[in-house]
Amino acid sequence: MTSMDIYKRLLLYLKPYRIRLIWAALFMLLTSATIAAQTYLIKPILDKVIMGNNIQLGLLLPPALIIVSILKGITWYARDYFMGYVGQRVVNDIRDQLYGHIQTLSFSYFTRTPTGVIMSRIVNDVNLVQGALTRVPSSIVQGVLTMVTLTCYILYLNWKLALFSIIVLPFAGIAFSRFSRRFRKASTMMQEQIGDITMHLHETISGIRIVKAFGMEDYETNRFRKRNKDLFNSLMRSIKTSAMSHPVMEVISMLGTAFVILYALYAIIVWKTMTVGDFFSFLGALVFFYRPLKDLNGINNVVQDGIAAAKRIFEVLDTKPEITDRQGASTVSDNFQTIEFRNISFRYENDLVLRGVNLTVRAGETIAIVGKSGGGKTTLVNLLPRFYDVTDGSILIDGRDIRDMTISSLRGTISMVTQQTILFNDSIRNNIAYGHEEKSIDLVVNAASAAHADSFIRQLPQGYDTIIGESGVKLSGGQRQRVAIARAILKNSPILILDEATSALDTESEREVQNALEALMRGRTSFVIAHRLSTIMNADRIIVLKGGKIVEEGRHEVLIARGGEYKNLYDQQFREEPNLSKEQV
Repeated sequence: MTSMDIYKRLLLYLKPYRIRLIWAALFMLLTSATIAAQTYLIKPILDKVIMGNNIQLGLLLPPALIIVSILKGITWYARDYFMGYVGQRVVNDIRDQLYGHIQTLSFSYFTRTPTGVIMSRIVNDVNLVQGALTRVPSSIVQGVLTMVTLTCYILYLNWKLALFSIIVLPFAGIAFSRFSRRFRKASTMMQEQIGDITMHLHETISGIRIVKAFGMEDYETNRFRKRNKDLFNSLMRSIKTSAMSHPVMEVISMLGTAFVILYALYAIIVWKTMTVGDFFSFLGALVFFYRPLKDLNGINNVVQDGIAAAKRIFEVLDTKPEITDRQGASTVSDNFQTIEFRNISFRYENDLVLRGVNLTVRAGETIAIVGKSGGGKTTLVNLLPRFYDVTDGSILIDGRDIRDMTISSLRGTISMVTQQTILFNDSIRNNIAYGHEEKSIDLVVNAASAAHADSFIRQLPQGYDTIIGESGVKLSGGQRQRVAIARAILKNSPILILDEATSALDTESEREVQNALEALMRGRTSFVIAHRLSTIMNADRIIVLKGGKIVEEGRHEVLIARGGEYKNLYDQQFREEPNLSKEQV
């Protein structure tokens, strides 16, 4: 896609606001007319007032200049207001569209794209687009109208002199084209580096505990300093181009002015075809005529920034979700009988993570999934809500492929509690009712009580209205998990996925959370990825994943007695589990 194609696509965002743009253009025309009027008033001041000694006219001209200046100020304000309104609305629309589209993208997009880069697209890139959509058209239209108006005026004054004034325009075009390419290259590099810095800030600030725990403050500071220096170098390349372009355009415009002065000297002194008032009025018009040419430098910089940013934005908007509803997809029934993983395999990029997995789960059954890290446990449960689609095979609910079901209804039947508790910087009530804002406070309290969270919530300063900070930082690990469990209880979905929900907790916190989990699992079809043995001992079945395959399946006691892979895992990971006694084994 060329720069012109990108810019044309950007201009489509102005279409809903064409009425306001028409008003803005009208006021631009009036502004140009007042500029022409100001230059016209120079002629009678010199010819009739000063040279002609006409004091009566001289008394009228200052009020006329003031009136014209006031009219110019009013039209200028109205122009800027309408263009400013359109600009902010367009930025608002693009940011809404971009964020809304990102929400539709599949899970794999977020695993490929750093969070900081996504944030840079929404915040920084969209801001840069605003200038290209409003400041640039405004400056160009205003400049063109002013140049057309003044061209008519200077042709009226002296058409031969007007020809001398435009002789430099081709040189200005050549210079503009060359500077434009340099600006575009520098702008693209700068925005990529801003994305890198945003990514670095997000990672290191959100992970500050790890940075400090490993004493990596200097390391991260040096990494940031290097990226910041790269951005500085790119900015300096842009500044050098801008610094060079301004004097070049200034020289070109002064070259035209020099030709005009030379011709005017002969016209006034030798040929007697011009008056002093004509010359200075023409010269004043020429100053306003050349100003848009000199302003092209700043406008060009804004254009290149906007095009580079728009290219990055459109790359996101043109990214299609990999997981979508099929034509004629049906909804999922809550009263299903079986969930079947039929010979499924899954490949992530070049790695085959799951291979030939077969598993049938009855409604209400609790399935524990164990295995070494990298065995495919989390990947397996992520296939059920279609965060990813299987590479081969199929997942069936009552014999129907989940790809033939609507994503919203499928995910509506599933609740998740993960090791990394995701809470938002909002009240506890809103976190529990997330996705179900219409639920009453009584239902929220009931869910919290079932999750063994009501007692600690009521002790907080504002109770259920307490703001818990980013990622629930104001709560302990066990409290955060119980809030997440309360959220899952309130959702009341028939399928539950627990992905190492207690692995990050101490023994006391785990006991509280485990009680809450038992209340949550009651009557639900549960998939439990186990870290602590106490989570899975009472499961209806335990499956052992190794190398992406199910190598063992059965109850805890049976698998221990078998002495296979599960027993090895038990010996390696669970032998010091305090909740396990010899009698239970």
